[in-house]
Amino acid sequence: MAGRPSFSEAFQFWLKLGFISFGGPGGQIAIMHAELVERKRWISEERFLHALNYCMMLPGPEAQQLATYMGWLLHRTAGGVVAGALFVLPSFFILVALSWVYVTYGAVSSIAAMFYGLKAAVLSIVAAAVIRIGWRALKNEMMVMLAALSFVGIFFGGVPFPLIIISAAVIGLIGSRLRPDKFCTIGGNRTDPPPGIGSHADPLEEHTRPSWRRALTVLVVCLTLWTGALACLAVWGGSAGIFYKMGKFFSKAAMVTFGGAYAVLPYIAQAGVETYHWLQPGQMIDGLGLAETTPGPLIMVVTFVGYVGAWSNPAGLTPPVAGFVGALVATYFTFLPSFLWIFLGAPYIERTRGNAHLMGTLSAITAAVVGVILNLAVFFGLHVFFPTPGAVDWASFVLAVVTFVGLWKFKWDVVYVVLGSAMAGLAYRAIVH
Repeated sequence: MAGRPSFSEAFQFWLKLGFISFGGPGGQIAIMHAELVERKRWISEERFLHALNYCMMLPGPEAQQLATYMGWLLHRTAGGVVAGALFVLPSFFILVALSWVYVTYGAVSSIAAMFYGLKAAVLSIVAAAVIRIGWRALKNEMMVMLAALSFVGIFFGGVPFPLIIISAAVIGLIGSRLRPDKFCTIGGNRTDPPPGIGSHADPLEEHTRPSWRRALTVLVVCLTLWTGALACLAVWGGSAGIFYKMGKFFSKAAMVTFGGAYAVLPYIAQAGVETYHWLQPGQMIDGLGLAETTPGPLIMVVTFVGYVGAWSNPAGLTPPVAGFVGALVATYFTFLPSFLWIFLGAPYIERTRGNAHLMGTLSAITAAVVGVILNLAVFFGLHVFFPTPGAVDWASFVLAVVTFVGLWKFKWDVVYVVLGSAMAGLAYRAIVH
């Protein structure tokens, strides 16, 4: 079992993660699980899943919140701030640069070619995550059935993600009372690897112990950063200014992002295009394409929206400066609430480890999440292998098989898989086209 990492070691990992976190929340969670639990063993399987279930129930990007939670567990508040910020910052600067290229030259077709190979790598990462997490979460026929129902519901029935999680939570709560042997499965021992820091038997570390004083401090600091920044924007440009409107809108958007980025994207697109006229419909589609092919959560498309919107309405600034400020405002107000949810709620969630009824609820949620991640793997597979009806992309298929075997059998480092797949994609496109 590896010991607790130094702050420097953790910092290097969070920085690396910020550059390789492709594939949406499923792929990002898969990378964190493979690195933190399987490879480095800094975090135990049980504690990782416990935190994941909490993040799944919050508004906002669950993968970024999970990174914040893991960083907080390892190195207190400073660790959480670093982990959460570095999860976003590389993507922020990449998207700012790409947004500048977009509004200056109007060409983004080369971006899709550069990241062609990544799609196969992301599919492999997600597929490996389904197997790893499923092997440890689906410990009996009841958990398998919940995962299967979750997959069928979301893939064939289009059941909203929040409804799946809520339903699983209710089933788990009831099941923990009627059949605890079938539902209280988190923390069991189906050939689990040696634990990382933290299992149910561990006492709470001092910084994870909840207190009203700490909760009040977190609340005051986060709300001050939130409302104070809004007030500064109002003083600077007035309540009718574009930057204040962006801060207010993206604060609101951050509160309703239950169910992941895809659930809130229509809301952001409609507001950005039809309500505020920050960008055109075609520009929104291009922004989604850029966000899909860069690291970080898909909701990072707000960086593009903020940049293009402010570039077109510079409010007395030069367009590049206005674009950067708009991107910063959109990103800041979208992600700041996530830190509040983690730092305020995580100590109380840690305190519930070992609670039988809660463990039954979380076990059921974890099983449902396996079905959701399987849905993501199938969704990716259909789009990667069959880009057009009746046509098979054999190059992507071969690359996906090679990367999956490397990840699963030979334990390849994810960063090399990502970089190698990108290079393979570039080479293939150069040869073919």
